[in-house]
Amino acid sequence: MRKGNAMSVMNPSRKRPCSRWVVILACAAMLITGSLFTVSPASASNLLKMGLLQEPKTLNVWRASDRWSRKVLGLMYQPLYVRDPETLKLIPWLAAGPPLFDEKTLSYTVKIRPAKWSDGTELTSEDVAFTGRFINKFKVPRYRSKWRFIKKIETPDKQTVIFFLKEPKAIFVSRSLTTPIVQKKEWTALIEAARKTKKPLKKLLNEKIKRPVSSGPFVLKEWRQGAYLYLQKNEHFFGTGKKIQGRLLGPYIDGIIFKIFGTSDASILALKKGSIDMFWWGIQPGYIEDLRANPDIALFQNEKSALYYMGFNVRKAPFNDANLRRAIATLVDEDFIINRILQGYGIRMYSIVPPGNAFWYCPDVPRYGEGLDREGRIKKAFGILSDAGYSWDAPPVDGSGKVVKGEGIKLPDGSPMEKFTILTPPADYDPHRAMCGMMMQEWLRMVGMPAYSKPMAFGALLQQVKLRHEFDAFILGYGNLSLDPDYLRNFFISTNDKRRGWNMSGYNNPHFDKIANRSASEMDREKRRKLIWEMQKIIIGDVPYIPLYDPKLIEAVRKGRFTGWVQMLGGVGNIWTFCQLKPR
Repeated sequence: MRKGNAMSVMNPSRKRPCSRWVVILACAAMLITGSLFTVSPASASNLLKMGLLQEPKTLNVWRASDRWSRKVLGLMYQPLYVRDPETLKLIPWLAAGPPLFDEKTLSYTVKIRPAKWSDGTELTSEDVAFTGRFINKFKVPRYRSKWRFIKKIETPDKQTVIFFLKEPKAIFVSRSLTTPIVQKKEWTALIEAARKTKKPLKKLLNEKIKRPVSSGPFVLKEWRQGAYLYLQKNEHFFGTGKKIQGRLLGPYIDGIIFKIFGTSDASILALKKGSIDMFWWGIQPGYIEDLRANPDIALFQNEKSALYYMGFNVRKAPFNDANLRRAIATLVDEDFIINRILQGYGIRMYSIVPPGNAFWYCPDVPRYGEGLDREGRIKKAFGILSDAGYSWDAPPVDGSGKVVKGEGIKLPDGSPMEKFTILTPPADYDPHRAMCGMMMQEWLRMVGMPAYSKPMAFGALLQQVKLRHEFDAFILGYGNLSLDPDYLRNFFISTNDKRRGWNMSGYNNPHFDKIANRSASEMDREKRRKLIWEMQKIIIGDVPYIPLYDPKLIEAVRKGRFTGWVQMLGGVGNIWTFCQLKPR
């Protein structure tokens, strides 16, 4: 990370620079925000200007599945608990303290901070209870799995909520209590109208929320579709002037203008010109050196909670053979991918859990091909396959131990291995994954495997893999994994091997299922970690997925305008930054 310094934005050769800059700021603010509202020159200098690639699809928190909607809504709808930027531990946010667990009644009690909504009304335990009941009553798709095990919710007073669980669930604190809380008043009338329709959930999800009632640091002032969104400081934000985790919260800026650009090229050009203060998206490696050389730009580098991987269809031959999968894992050179394809801006993944998620990450898993060069990898893979009964017309390692081009690989039953396809997103969607597919094709062909990389439109790829299960292998990724590793269970438990299920590889291991189910109900964090570690060892040993890399998140901001950027896993665009950012 390069640290920024305050830089002058004025040309010293011009006359009366201060007055000219005030005029420029005022004009820029008017151009960005249009004529529907005016911004004073003083306020213009106190507005953060953010670039987005795409416009939010909705401000309906229940429907918001795209990242752009979630970015904006995350500054308005707040949860009970958030992650500390340094330790990543859950700490109270809307909650006044940690949740208190009663083992006898299988319940959690949560106290609420004194807080108000942006309309000035009190935020109470009724809003929290309403949120959970709403999700369960209407089976809201994005949140239902986090709340379905809640038996009932009680509110003995305005500041107290008691959640009673049907059964022990480890994800209650990490997933349920991090759900954004909505205002009961805002949604009650909408529910009454929806109940009069044949499909109430569809009606509720399709509601166009024009002015979300906010409990966060900002509230929507204006949305000029196709151009920008303007979020204004929420004067009723509960955190203003309070210290949470030793951080004195604002917000200290008057608002945020989100400008929509459509392409990275346009966004980065605006950043270089000073039209925006930050491009809220990861910078691709091709732009980095140019931005690094710009004295007005500061770059932040952070790890992500992400997983990019190669998956196999283990439901059918030949990939139902774990020995073949282990041999392929040995041939795949993750260091080459990181150094050459990602240009060094990535972290090698040994497990399904990213190393940045330190508490849950298991370092003690098989590390296929580690420390081997290309010849070493081929020899190691050849040994694995030979021991498992594979043969060749021309083996990739001859009688003298020399590596040669392998041809005509045959399965243990003597039949020739048929051509197989590695599906990838197209290069215009993700050039890194497309290039990984091409390299894997070459690496596997070196030992005689008839591998073919095939780019496919992303939506069609998901249909093949997740819906129809008609594939051999694929390269996909999760760009924003939860810090709770329950996804490890979802990805590989046999009950999720179904149409649209998360177990896309079709992995089936009763031993894994047993441990995974135990992990889901283990309420002791240390005991659960042992189970999660064991799950990682099993998966990497059986290799239904080959973890490839976790891309580093590089973000760019203008120097000299604001201080207080907070770095954490997932980048500087986080709730702590927006609550602490200050104009210079």
